[in-house]
Amino acid sequence: MAKIDLIVRRAKLDGRDVDVFVSRGRIAEVRDAAEPLDAGDAAVEEAFGLTILPSLTDAHVHLREPGFEYKEDIASGLCAAAWGGFGNVMCMANTRPVNDEGSVTELMLERARKAWPGGPRLFPIGGLTKGLKGEELAPMAELARAGCVAFSNDGVPVKSTELFRRALEYASDWDRVVIDHCEDPYLGVGAGVNEGEVSSRLGLAAQPDVAEAMQVARDILLAEYLDIPIHLAHISCKKSVDLIRFAKARGVRVTAETAPHYLTLTENHLESAGHEYDTNAKVNPPLRPEADRLAVIEALRDGVIDILATDHAPHAGHEKETEFDVAPCGVSGLDTALSVTWALVRDGVLDRATFLRAWTTAPCAIFGLPVNTFAPGDPADFFLFDENEEWTVTPQALRSKGKNSPLLGAALKGRVKTHFIQGKKIV
Repeated sequence: MAKIDLIVRRAKLDGRDVDVFVSRGRIAEVRDAAEPLDAGDAAVEEAFGLTILPSLTDAHVHLREPGFEYKEDIASGLCAAAWGGFGNVMCMANTRPVNDEGSVTELMLERARKAWPGGPRLFPIGGLTKGLKGEELAPMAELARAGCVAFSNDGVPVKSTELFRRALEYASDWDRVVIDHCEDPYLGVGAGVNEGEVSSRLGLAAQPDVAEAMQVARDILLAEYLDIPIHLAHISCKKSVDLIRFAKARGVRVTAETAPHYLTLTENHLESAGHEYDTNAKVNPPLRPEADRLAVIEALRDGVIDILATDHAPHAGHEKETEFDVAPCGVSGLDTALSVTWALVRDGVLDRATFLRAWTTAPCAIFGLPVNTFAPGDPADFFLFDENEEWTVTPQALRSKGKNSPLLGAALKGRVKTHFIQGKKIV
């Protein structure tokens, strides 16, 4: 065995008590915990029975820098990611200036290296069109060379199907996947509430689920015609799930994500006691009825939805503390996603294999990122997790600058105690 630099002692992994051996930033061996153990000159981290999990990957985050640092900056966003269990973070391009040229990509990467030199790793997503205006393709070759791992117009649906087709083709030339924001550009854009009984009772402008599904159908047809992969962002409704299921059965190269809030919250949150007209629950696509929530969970379980992503969208307090119709869409999710989705495992809604696939192996396979499965040679990216530690979601408890969580005041269970990237402790 190579020289061991770190031993994590007595951790729980898949129901076993194990010792994890790390050499030169990679997993060397995982063996059943032994007493006694000669550690030699290796550093020893006593887990005392805490759960050890591989670092998660978040394929959909808004870090706001450059241009909107009052909402979030790269340093604060990566801090929330580190304590949230995330080792890989993919950040969207809707900054100011937009990440539609290599110099912006390089700035993002440099800010990440300075703030968190040991990780979490930052992987920028390049703008699909210049200025996200949907009028002219961004310089994809330049962005790919600068370090962008995917392309997206997230937040601003591309109206022109011809332009979107060309975007898929050019991205494929650089072995990059397009992540599409699935929203019909004319049907209740950005309303932030589902069209139905709740929106009618509350008197809110709303968006129907078909607005998402129509764009999903367009993207599937293009991906099938071109035989080019596409990734569909933040799927929220049964109509979309049914289309993706049908497409996968035909062999279309489509992958999809959903976010924790679509698994755990519904439109009824906006009517529940203490949450009426809660702008922190205004999100795009909007929270849906219970039938959609159950359909999305089923799709995640059976692999129709491949991955989970937070769609972390931090906003300043004054932006959300206003009338519902004018408040921006988005929830802050990096701090809470692990606790929320692990609760689904604890409650038997998801199994452990689905959790790990959705947060680790599948996103890394789709976007070509490093992943730890605890096999020899894997990057030693992992964290120790106290499954039983209870905490309350308060502004003070959130390490992100964005305090805009619909879970404020909720009691959650499970917290990261320490986190290692390539065998080095980052928190």
